[in-house]
Amino acid sequence: MAAVVAFVSQKGGVGKSTLSRALAREAAAGGLRVKVADLDTQQGTSVDWHRQRLNAGIEPSVSVEAFATAAQALGVANGFDILILDGPARTSQATLEIARAANLVVQPTGASLDDLRPAVREFHALVKAGVPSARLAFALNRIGTQAEEAETRAYLAEAGYAVLEGCLLERPAYRQAQNAGHAITETRYAALNGRADTLIQSLIDRVTNNG
Repeated sequence: MAAVVAFVSQKGGVGKSTLSRALAREAAAGGLRVKVADLDTQQGTSVDWHRQRLNAGIEPSVSVEAFATAAQALGVANGFDILILDGPARTSQATLEIARAANLVVQPTGASLDDLRPAVREFHALVKAGVPSARLAFALNRIGTQAEEAETRAYLAEAGYAVLEGCLLERPAYRQAQNAGHAITETRYAALNGRADTLIQSLIDRVTNNG
């Protein structure tokens, strides 16, 4: 049975698809059979990226498919080592369904209180619904400075949740890479790739420990 990693959020544009793609790319590069299930059928962000990657002939190839529900995606899990659920850009009953099925639930967040407060409430709601807090982790995205990263980590630790090591800085190079069908670990800049690698490796380590 595949390890299931879910990326969820109560709003769009926080980095779910960004991290889904990067995890898929690194897993595929490591020889694992990986599938990204794009559950946002309206946006289809990961599906569009997959098409761009195929057209550009970028290796390793990554399997991405759209599914209407988490249950449909879970139906193909046995054929893969890792199933990545790229959740819809909204809180819904589907979010709880996704979280209950996952070995690890990752919620990307920025540093502003406008991002952090609803993100913490989202995890609180999942815990209240019976999802173990040990399966939940935050990933920091669009961070400006080291001080901002430290303050954000402290806020989330106070809320009682784990935060993955590393963070993604607010850099145009990450967007440019993804626009061309690459992952955030495949930019033109070694330092940015290294930061992304740290975050994704922390995610992989946590999946392994929770599996």
